[in-house]
Amino acid sequence: MGWSKRLMLSTSFATLLFFLPFQHDISASSGDRVIPMGHSIGIQMDLSGIFVTNDVLVNNEQWLKAGDSIVRLNGTDIISLGDFEHAMMKAKKEKIHMNISRKGAAVEVLAEKDAVKRLLPFLKDRTEGTGTLTYVDPQTGTYGALGHQIVDSSLKSPPPFKHGAIYLSEIEQIKKSVPGTPGYKISSIVDDEEYLGTIKKNGVYGIFGTWNDAYKKVLAEPLEIMQPTELQAGAAEIFTTVKGTEVEKFSIRITDVEEEQFHFILTDSKLLEATGGILQGMSGSPVIQNGKFVGAVTHMFVDEPKKGAGLFLVTMRDGERRK
Repeated sequence: MGWSKRLMLSTSFATLLFFLPFQHDISASSGDRVIPMGHSIGIQMDLSGIFVTNDVLVNNEQWLKAGDSIVRLNGTDIISLGDFEHAMMKAKKEKIHMNISRKGAAVEVLAEKDAVKRLLPFLKDRTEGTGTLTYVDPQTGTYGALGHQIVDSSLKSPPPFKHGAIYLSEIEQIKKSVPGTPGYKISSIVDDEEYLGTIKKNGVYGIFGTWNDAYKKVLAEPLEIMQPTELQAGAAEIFTTVKGTEVEKFSIRITDVEEEQFHFILTDSKLLEATGGILQGMSGSPVIQNGKFVGAVTHMFVDEPKKGAGLFLVTMRDGERRK
């Protein structure tokens, strides 16, 4: 996969900086325990086809649109970029017949061969980025991360995918947040041959999947899941990674507790010195209060990067269970 040899910006996915509609449906029972994580992760998803990332003119009148999926080329099924390149090598005529899926509708395009040759830089069959691992459930062998849905920044939609995995990543640089401009992490995969887990679901409340049992060195002790009615305004902590692969605890203050979410402010001087506030890529960082697992960081206030909002873990866990 080659990830260990190149850097990743946390902006590979469209970062959700504004509030999503929450559906508050508490299904966790008192005493449920999961392991809080906070590790920076690289996320890779193999798409279910190849997709166009920009509007591209392919003949005098017709454009391929960003988000289009190329289904067939001259009658050959196209599943990957390799299929596309092979089909183009076989093409003899100056006109290329393309079958496109556009927002669920079938579209046929007769394209100029030279225009299709120039199309390759605007195609993708994989999406990738970074985020933060939220929890591992040692009872079910599953995990949850991010606390919000992945939206591909070029497709501007949740990417349809056939395979996906998460990997431990190492923070190499940080671009600090400043009011009006969110900061971000620059990281790289530690070992692209050793995945932490597979991705089974990209849902509204995060990504979820099966944990790799062979990867036990990052696991800590499980904590009891806090019920939303227990959360109080006041001191709390987040677990996150801002340097290398080390998960650290940083102080925050819960400022508002609502039925569907909670607000907080970063108070840890060490964290603020390193990041300037919440960063893109910190989504999913666990929030802990009084030794109980509250939830995950999901949003920041762009104009006040010290301020953020979080999703209750019981809601995130309910999102994992829903089909």
